[in-house]
Amino acid sequence: MSISLQRGIAAAHARDPRTAAQWFRRALAESPSNAAAEAWLGQALCALGERLAGTRHLAKAGRAMLAAPSAQTPVRLVEILSQLQQWGDVPAALDLARAATAAYPDHARLQQLLAVACSQLNDPRGAVAAGAEALRLAPGVPMLEVLQASLEIDAGDLDAARPRLDAVLAGPDDAAVRLRAHKELARLDDRQGRFDEAFDHLEAAGRAAHDVADLARHDRKLLPRLIAANTGAYDAAALGRWTGKTGATRPAPVFLIGFLRSGTTLVQAVLSAHPQVFVADEGNMLHDVLAEVQQRLAGPGSIATKLARLNLAQVEQLRALYWSRARGRYGDSIDRPVFVDKFTMSSVDVAAINVLFPDARIIYMLRDPRDVCLSGFQQLMVPTAATVHLLEWRSTAQLYAAVTDWWLHIRDTLTMPWLELRYEDVVGDFQPSLTRLLDFIGLDWDAALLDFHVGARAAYITSPSRSQVARPLYRSSAGRWRGYARHFAAVDDLLSPLVERLGYAP
Repeated sequence: MSISLQRGIAAAHARDPRTAAQWFRRALAESPSNAAAEAWLGQALCALGERLAGTRHLAKAGRAMLAAPSAQTPVRLVEILSQLQQWGDVPAALDLARAATAAYPDHARLQQLLAVACSQLNDPRGAVAAGAEALRLAPGVPMLEVLQASLEIDAGDLDAARPRLDAVLAGPDDAAVRLRAHKELARLDDRQGRFDEAFDHLEAAGRAAHDVADLARHDRKLLPRLIAANTGAYDAAALGRWTGKTGATRPAPVFLIGFLRSGTTLVQAVLSAHPQVFVADEGNMLHDVLAEVQQRLAGPGSIATKLARLNLAQVEQLRALYWSRARGRYGDSIDRPVFVDKFTMSSVDVAAINVLFPDARIIYMLRDPRDVCLSGFQQLMVPTAATVHLLEWRSTAQLYAAVTDWWLHIRDTLTMPWLELRYEDVVGDFQPSLTRLLDFIGLDWDAALLDFHVGARAAYITSPSRSQVARPLYRSSAGRWRGYARHFAAVDDLLSPLVERLGYAP
């Protein structure tokens, strides 16, 4: 191992990706065919927010390893595939996984990663086949059994999935396995119209979640605390402080926000079909900007008070950081006339958006509160400070109520334009509702929007809704809460006031 590579690895372990990247580039200059340096450089660039370049280096490293294999190649390919999926380049992960499993057909973990990549890119049959091969190579592994059942449900093979999940629950006790198995059984029962049984499994999953260490590390009080701090912290003068003083060389983003499962992914898929629109899928560039504010103004104080201390030059620097992160992640795709930032839970930071981007536009998705909460409770999502709330029924409704109350509180104080768009209107009256949305962001109707599902079928979308938006428009998700009506008594105090305020039928 070269000195440059050693020093780069030391810097990476010290959590200094910028220095690490410099050493890894030097290592590659010294030895252009060094696949390890290529992989390390890819990871460092991803950590720096340069995901597009980083994933390209990771994929190139994987191909180089396949071209010059060693005893460690399968293990290293697993690491690279995991990185590609973590950083969102699932098409590259799928290509590499296919090549890797062709070279190492008896490696169970590679087959598993192939199955996951196929699933994420809407190839349920390919996913089932790869999952079955992983199980053949590693029979009886509980989490592989749960994965395979999930893939079978996606493919419509419900008769195979149920006994597999029942057997997992009858086996050794493992909280993480129980959580996932109950979530999948709930999904299966829901498809078969067994709504009470499905709800029982969802509640069992919530109980299992208490014993999963990976979930316990997330602070459930973070978002409620942030919403409470934001409420009352902004007035129109604070929000519009920099209105007309942007000095912008490009149009501000359009932010597509709401609450989880409110329909943002559907609108994302539709807008992505417009030739003049680029939609950033859960990129969360705003998080990097607000983290920079916290770093620059370290110490106590809310984000609102810290934003109030910034001068115009500092605000311009933060906007430049936002666009730098966007370009590092998406490349020149961001240069289309309209850039849509879809990060659903940016709704919590909508006032900060107004301060930093007073010329931005907000699309806020609304959906029947009962459908939103039920759908959120049903999902198994990557653990975050938001999604851990969705593991239990009442905490789901509590977070939904807090976020929606915040929006209803702040929306008329915002100084930037906003539009509320209802999920039910999109699925029930598609072209008129989308025409209204396009008018709001300054675009004309394009017939390509009618076939949005075609493009969504081939794209990787972060949300669990990715398979749903890969289908032609359907209305069956509206009003699904009625099958679970009796379970809403436990959250009626939280949801009924919002059902009324938002204009939905009681």
